[in-house]
Amino acid sequence: MDAAVDAGTGQFELTEEQRAIQEMAQAFAADRVAPNALDWDRAKHFPADVIRETGPLGLGGIYVKDDVGGSALGRLDAVLIFEALAHADPAFSSFISIHNMAASMIDRFGSDEQRQRFLPKLTSMEWLASYCLTEPGSGSDAAALKTRAVKSGGDYVLNGAKQFISGAGDSDLYVVMARTGGDGPKGISALVVPKDAPGLSFGANEDKMGWHMQSTRQVIFEDCKVPAENLLASEGAGFGIAMAGLDGGRLNIAACSLGGAQSALDKALAYTAERKAFGSKINQFQALQFRLADMETELQAARIFLYAAASKLDRKAPDAGKWSAMAKRFVTDIGFDVANEALQLHGGYGYLHDYGIEKLVRDLRVHQILEGTNEIMRVIIARALIGR
Repeated sequence: MDAAVDAGTGQFELTEEQRAIQEMAQAFAADRVAPNALDWDRAKHFPADVIRETGPLGLGGIYVKDDVGGSALGRLDAVLIFEALAHADPAFSSFISIHNMAASMIDRFGSDEQRQRFLPKLTSMEWLASYCLTEPGSGSDAAALKTRAVKSGGDYVLNGAKQFISGAGDSDLYVVMARTGGDGPKGISALVVPKDAPGLSFGANEDKMGWHMQSTRQVIFEDCKVPAENLLASEGAGFGIAMAGLDGGRLNIAACSLGGAQSALDKALAYTAERKAFGSKINQFQALQFRLADMETELQAARIFLYAAASKLDRKAPDAGKWSAMAKRFVTDIGFDVANEALQLHGGYGYLHDYGIEKLVRDLRVHQILEGTNEIMRVIIARALIGR
């Protein structure tokens, strides 16, 4: 389903179905997420019950094929959903994105038997999924990962650890990149590891700056046995599987930044329309009006850029990877800057938890790091430009 672009305004004209998808996500977010977001953040509570409520809405397998319960939607449709959810809580939206990335890897690269075994419970959100690539010693240099999987009879035996894993300890399945061969990307394979696999354990929940409603732990493998039938595709295919998931993941996390930043701007507009100083509402001061104007302009530019990148990925355009990297870099930087500016416009109140702005600043800051740091995005863009 493709959105049209108005040549005069540059605005994306969404189809009726896309607007319905967007409105459904907005309504759910406003009803079930927004009223609870600050409490979840304060209590560092993982709201598995509310996350599972997104399954019947089709959000457990947004771009998974429909024969296993997926919604079979496009990447622009997904961006609209994650933007809408993030307006209520970027951390909630980001976890739904991670679950969908893991599910889509099984859908795209799994055998029919694996798809039928795993995906109906993932698309319904009966099971939650996490994605395990990063390690304590390999973040941006993902091809240097050390976690090893050795074939032993009908199993793979895993040893190693993954770092910064969202949902670790709460998710039911883990799509794990492990080394089955030699050094470099060609030695990496992808395995689906169930939570009850013998030898699988989890570290302590990390004490993070933001994303407090998500559990973030190490995933630890100590002679962890996984059936060989859980190998996705073939040995050595894992790095390609991981990279294939990242283009869409980068768009999703950009959408989470966009939704969170829009929420920050909306809060700033409401606050500056009420707050008075020197006998006037502060939104009557031209210097402040200029700042609001810049925030709106930057968010609209980011939105058009992101939708264009998602449309390229839907069309499988040759430069879709470059556009995904550019959108991730640009939108997450703009998203953080707008949220930070909104905090400044709130003055001292912006620093208080109950106003919700400081949470947005904390949550959006990590988006410039994960799914590939914004410095790595620049490397990808530069390589595309110079032909490497």
